[in-house]
Formats: sequence, structure tokens, C-alpha cells
Amino acid sequence: MSLHDDLHTLDGDVFVSPRYLAGSTSTGDLALAPLLDHGWDLQHDDLGNVYVNAPDRRVRLGYLPEGEDDGLWRINAYKDLFGPPTWGVCFNDRVPTEFVQAFTTALATAYEQGPDAYLARPVTGIDEHDPFLAVVPLLKQGWEIDRPRWGVFAVQAPDGLAGMEFTTGDLDPEAELTTRDARWQLWAGKSIDRPVWYATASTDTPVALLTAVTRCVADPAPLPRWRQDTLSYIEGMAQLTPIVPPQPPAPTPLDVRRAAVSRRPAALPAVSVPRWSTTSRPALPGQRR
Repeated sequence: MSLHDDLHTLDGDVFVSPRYLAGSTSTGDLALAPLLDHGWDLQHDDLGNVYVNAPDRRVRLGYLPEGEDDGLWRINAYKDLFGPPTWGVCFNDRVPTEFVQAFTTALATAYEQGPDAYLARPVTGIDEHDPFLAVVPLLKQGWEIDRPRWGVFAVQAPDGLAGMEFTTGDLDPEAELTTRDARWQLWAGKSIDRPVWYATASTDTPVALLTAVTRCVADPAPLPRWRQDTLSYIEGMAQLTPIVPPQPPAPTPLDVRRAAVSRRPAALPAVSVPRWSTTSRPALPGQRR
């Protein structure tokens, strides 16, 4: 969301910056729309969970406010309809919804391009499939490279309140889909061990989809939120700026009188006025008295 967008379209009364310190919006409509606009099928259960499927059922999204854990968004893609997921992504219940929207927008585009796009495996050194490309948008905004522990490559935001980790080596495919022990993890808060929000992506998640998210995270523009809804931003860490600056208070009657006095022209200085003297003076020669 850009600062130059029409203020009437903004859902909020404050801007939150940096944007990764914003939280989730009240509904998932923003992130569901890109898929629904491309004709994906939507269903829901009696609890209020929502399930969206691609036309061929090879990509499936679950929006699970009543799920068993804090994994609000779970997206999986399949080569085999009856086999395990080829890749899986999870966004927890505090992730800014705009980041999920960036993912689903890129996913809808990739799906239209076919399996070679939405099932494209990351391959080191192969142009658009190189995993390093997902980190580039963050590095361009001053995120710093870190090596927090053996086998982990990471980048961290300048303020230390967000980061992204890439784990090397072999990982358990099932654990990647069901836990935070995934190839990629993006987070915000004071520590990755106790993040305010997190997102994970398994080994074979296409680089283009990951890059869409990191590009959105790196965008310097703030996100609109409601000040009173403290769950929609990380309280005490985020900077809040009113979307519409407050109007000055209405002047009191005393203010009006003071302003009138200040506008009144200053009094003119006294001028010496000649007066006729009553004192007689001697007549000049040739002058009649």
C-alpha cells in the first residue's frame, strides 16, 4: 500500500512502519481474492475454515482460523493428486495479510503458466530458480547477512526485529510441512525462538513465489491499520503515524478576541499641532497692529 493511494480506500487510521511490524488484518479476503478472481473453487466447513482449490485440485489453500494450531494459512501443491505435497507454505495468524496476498497473487500467475511454473524447484546457479534471488529484495533494503548457527544462512532487518533464515543440508520432508523446521523461515519480533509472526516454506517451494513475499516485506511503504486494534501491529515496536493529520482544535471565544486585538492597527504617534498664541507680539515696521 503506497502513501500516494487514495486515502478513502485505506482500511485504518494509522500507518504502521516498518511494515513487517504490522499484524494480520481482520479477515482473509485480501489474500483470497487473487485466487478467487482466477476461478478457484471456495468451500468452507461449519467451523468457519475456508478451503480454496485450483481447478485441477493440484494446488490447495486452507484458511484455518479454527485450526489445531496457529498456522492460519496453509498452501500445498501436488504433482500427484493422491500423493504427498510437492511443496508447502505456512503463514501463522499474525503475519501481515498483505504478505500472504503477495504470495497468492504470484501463485495465481504461476498457476496460469502451468506446472513448470508453480512446481518449479529451486536450483542453485540457475538464473530465475536460484534460491538466493529470494533474499535479494531484503538485501537491497539494508538487511544484513548473518550466520546465527551452523548450517543456517540468514539475513536480518537493520533494527533486528525481523529476519529470514535458510537452512542447508537434508531436512525431513514431513516435518517441513507440519512444523517450523522448514527450509525457509521468515519472522518478526525480538527473537526467532519466540516470534510475533512467522512464515515457513519447504524445500521445493518455487523461488518466484518466495521472492514475491520478500519483495512485499522489503517495500518501505507503511501499512494501514487501526490504532485501537493493537493485535494488528506489534505494540511497543512499530511506529504509528496518523493517516490523516489531526485538525487543530476550534478556537475559543478568548482566542477570537485575542486574534482581533492582534489584528487591530497600532495607534498613530502624537503629532505637534501649532496653536495661535494669545501673547501679543510687537508689530513689525510697516505692519498695522
